[in-house]
Amino acid sequence: MTQTVETFHFNREMLAPADRLPGISAFMRIRNGGDFLEATIRTHAEMYDEIVAVYNQCTDDTADILMRLSQELGPKLRVFHYLPKANPAGSEGHAKTPGDAPDSLVTYSNFALCQTRHQWVVKLDDDHLAIPAAVGDMTARIRAGAADGGVMHCFSGLNLMCDAQGAWSVPAEAPVSGKGDIGYFRVSEGTYFTHDPRFERFVRTGIKREFAGWYYWHLKYLKQGGGFANYNLEANPGSRYARRRARLQAGALWTLDETKHALHPGVLRRLAALVDNKQRLLVARDASLRASFPQKDLSDALDATTPDWQKWLVHKS
Repeated sequence: MTQTVETFHFNREMLAPADRLPGISAFMRIRNGGDFLEATIRTHAEMYDEIVAVYNQCTDDTADILMRLSQELGPKLRVFHYLPKANPAGSEGHAKTPGDAPDSLVTYSNFALCQTRHQWVVKLDDDHLAIPAAVGDMTARIRAGAADGGVMHCFSGLNLMCDAQGAWSVPAEAPVSGKGDIGYFRVSEGTYFTHDPRFERFVRTGIKREFAGWYYWHLKYLKQGGGFANYNLEANPGSRYARRRARLQAGALWTLDETKHALHPGVLRRLAALVDNKQRLLVARDASLRASFPQKDLSDALDATTPDWQKWLVHKS
């Protein structure tokens, strides 16, 4: 069953940390995510207590996919149709819209977060193909009480593209998704979204960040429109995402070996990490790439980490 939401106004008491259940919730904000939505939900659902899926301004088959999966998965997948038209990140509308307005990306995000019912929460995008063993290890630690509740356990994924010969590649312009903006955290009244003229910013009061691992393959740039269709770039030519799209289209593609070599942190980055917490997280992320993906070829890495990947990707390549 889909619940329709006509308006919403956020206050931090709605997060209600004292009333939350043990376990793990994922929340999704979806706009035209049909390309990989089912892959994302099916490869994660077993490891979470619930997935809260909130969709907005969808003109593709997102609603149909969510309805079908919710009938199959029952209360594990809770679906909401958020009616106010949230302005996309990077747009002039987002920059000018107050963060507490119903049509703000900030309010939309806080709505999705407020619908979660469990103590631990993670944001899940509609283009994340899970690396099941890695996600399973993290969720098992949380359930066993072994995960530090004062830490946001951040994770990342390699961006996938295809080269001219159809081989899997990593874009040199944007090889990695996840720079400390996504991770598992315990909900409190100090964990919420706020407005930045560029995007929605996640506030994590009193919570430090640590890199936890490589938990997914990022499929954004395999989507229709190259992953940029939702940014309304024709109406927002000055958007930072318009510049990113241009750089991506003009940039090189790397093999897995080239990616590991290019990202491996050198002496200067390691020195910077001694005094800068974000650099510390990124150095830990990049230094772990070789051990996490010892294979030389991306197809071999996909085989080793996500055995059913071909079910979801071959027909999209």
